[in-house]
Amino acid sequence: MLKKKDKYVVAVVGATGAVGNEMIAVLEERNFPVGQLRLFASERSEGKTLEYNGKPVVVELLTDKVFDGIDIALFSAGGDRSKEFAPAAAKAGCIVIDNSSAWRMDPEVPLVVPEVNPDDVEWNKGIIANPNCSTIQMVVALKPIHDAAKIKRVIVTTFQSVSGTGKKAMDELLDQTKDILNFADIKSTVYPHQIAFNCIPQIDVFQEDGYTKEEVKMVNETKKIMGDDSIKVTATTVRVPVFRGHSESINIETEKKLSANDARAVLSTAPGVLVYDAPEKNIYPMQTVCANRDEVYVGRIREDNTVENGLNIWIAADNLRKGAALNAVQIAEVLVKKAK
Repeated sequence: MLKKKDKYVVAVVGATGAVGNEMIAVLEERNFPVGQLRLFASERSEGKTLEYNGKPVVVELLTDKVFDGIDIALFSAGGDRSKEFAPAAAKAGCIVIDNSSAWRMDPEVPLVVPEVNPDDVEWNKGIIANPNCSTIQMVVALKPIHDAAKIKRVIVTTFQSVSGTGKKAMDELLDQTKDILNFADIKSTVYPHQIAFNCIPQIDVFQEDGYTKEEVKMVNETKKIMGDDSIKVTATTVRVPVFRGHSESINIETEKKLSANDARAVLSTAPGVLVYDAPEKNIYPMQTVCANRDEVYVGRIREDNTVENGLNIWIAADNLRKGAALNAVQIAEVLVKKAK
């Protein structure tokens, strides 16, 4: 576990990427006890300067020798770099909070969403995994319902923004939109199809059973985070022409009856959840509403009358914040709180 200090040496690995930038911003916004901030990236970004608390911080080259003296490292540099450098960081006494998929299903590595399973940080061996963005927002909404009525089955369809793929995908959506409006030829390099004015029912590569890796992640990660392998989960993940924020349609079957009003009451007091549900006033979660916000917005709460104990909900959250950077910083905050 983390040793208790007044201030900590914190590193952001992959600092110049979209999530890395967001991590730096969230550390500043939440007044995390940073004594020194160190930023790391590849050769391409070495020497660049980013701002933290009004002061410039120079981006350093990431190597396996840089982690001595660093207390916490927030990794968002992709799975290959995490596999290469996270063990070296842990060996140097640093606790890694990794945003890639590299360690999520490793039985020796906690997979943590602070509103759901904060105590799991206590059995870390130097690496803690940050879940998939679409999984994070879903389990924040599912946990209070599971505690109240025990979830048997979940059917989820996601509507995921291009920022989940990175800056190149955001640029592609912008460029394609301009080209369409100017009657120019459309070029697709990031995605297998045009994303502007289109929905692509594929996120990551297809597996032999017809599901994509993103869908498999949601199934397996949900069970690990919730600590309940009995929950049946099936997912369909879709990329949509939105720059920032993921939405999800979730159908839930529970053991105990939970009315729509019961669900609203349970969710309204749940940590990290904001019930945004007044359809008669056209109020429901949308990506434009949740952008740059920390909460998981939950609305369209209604009973599914086709099963005995069923609910339908619609959720939205900022995938760069709660789906990545914020969740990582919240894990670091749990570590600080439990430090001895």
